[in-house]
Amino acid sequence: MNPLTKQAGSPLRKKSAGLIRDLINNRALLLMFLPVAVLLFLFNYLPLAGLVIAFKNFDFSKGIFGSDWASPLFNNFDYLFSSSAAYRAIRNTILLNALFIAVGLVFEIGLALLLNEVRNKYFKRVTQSLTFLPFFISWIVVGVFVYNLLNYESGAVNRIIESLGFTPIDFYSEAGLWPFILTMTLRWKVTGYGTIIYLAALSGIDNSYYEAASIDGASRWQQTRYISIPMLKPTVIILTLLAVGRIMNADFGMFYAMIGDASLLFPTTDVIDTLVYRSLRKSGDIGMASAAGFVQSVVAFVLVIGSNYAARRVDKDSAIF
Repeated sequence: MNPLTKQAGSPLRKKSAGLIRDLINNRALLLMFLPVAVLLFLFNYLPLAGLVIAFKNFDFSKGIFGSDWASPLFNNFDYLFSSSAAYRAIRNTILLNALFIAVGLVFEIGLALLLNEVRNKYFKRVTQSLTFLPFFISWIVVGVFVYNLLNYESGAVNRIIESLGFTPIDFYSEAGLWPFILTMTLRWKVTGYGTIIYLAALSGIDNSYYEAASIDGASRWQQTRYISIPMLKPTVIILTLLAVGRIMNADFGMFYAMIGDASLLFPTTDVIDTLVYRSLRKSGDIGMASAAGFVQSVVAFVLVIGSNYAARRVDKDSAIF
């Protein structure tokens, strides 16, 4: 054998041997990850082939790949970019999700900082459990709660307003109020869940920072301002980047359970997901629905790349990649 070939192949053999050794040493972890990898492939990567539906006149009898191509090719996208209702839905989706992200950061970080200052472990655990409990309640149930609170004729809120001598409000006719109502309802339901992540980040901060600050005479507020909040910055950036990646995807369960087919509220609450559902229910045009999903994915990808680039400019260690 040529000595040069033998010498060149040696590092490759060493690398292969090292890879095999790592696989053997970590076989338990790899076996634990295997079901996750299979599910990830089946539900996240394998369905990507279905994106071709967005460019076809889908026919159930012919299947995904047997259906004819749309003519023109981007015909299914015309509805999204030519309809005023579609423009309204895109606008509402972006604005509402941006509002949810901004308010969510304030609520979740604020609650995490407050709970971090609680020294009574029993009270802290009970409070954390109570705030986390609404996360497990179905949006259908939440929608029923909200309806019974805001109903014009018999809602609890209007009964309180009447008892104070004011005129009842027809909430289901006032579209301008619903961004606030949706935001507060979402915060009630998921703030406890989001707080857990920030509490975990706070618990990982070295206690010596607080001890040194206390010796220097820093108050609890100063310790929170100059230690806790800066230490949370990487976690905040990563979670915000992930949320920005979903900014074009509204929570269909929340919007349909809370709004349903109340057309008077559509000017501020109709989002892409509910618009596509209504259109699909009426026309059965799966190609158009797939085109909407395709646009959501592309925009989300661009936003994640752009946000990650901005994060790297601010703090290189806080970026996702």
